[in-house]
Amino acid sequence: MDKLANLAYYNKRDWDFLMETIDDREVMHDTWEEWHQEFSRAKKKMKKAGFKVRDVVIDVRHLDEFCRTKGLKNTTALRSKYVLSRR
Repeated sequence: MDKLANLAYYNKRDWDFLMETIDDREVMHDTWEEWHQEFSRAKKKMKKAGFKVRDVVIDVRHLDEFCRTKGLKNTTALRSKYVLSRR
C-alpha cells in the first residue's frame, strides 16, 4: 500500500491575499517564488521517501472564511489540519 501525503499548494495569484490573512506571517516565506522552491524540494523529498504526494490547491478565500466563521487563527498548524481534511 502506498503511503499518501497531502501537500498544500498556493497559487501565485492568491499569495498577496494569503499574506494579508494569515496570523503567523513571520514564519511564512517572503515571496511565492521562495515558497514554491521549498514546496518543490519538500515534494521531491517525500516522493523519494516513498510517499504518493497529492497537491491540494488551497482556495485561500475559502480558508479565510472558514477561519473567520469558526473564530480560528490562520496559523501553520491550522493550515496543516485544513490540508489533511481535504480529499
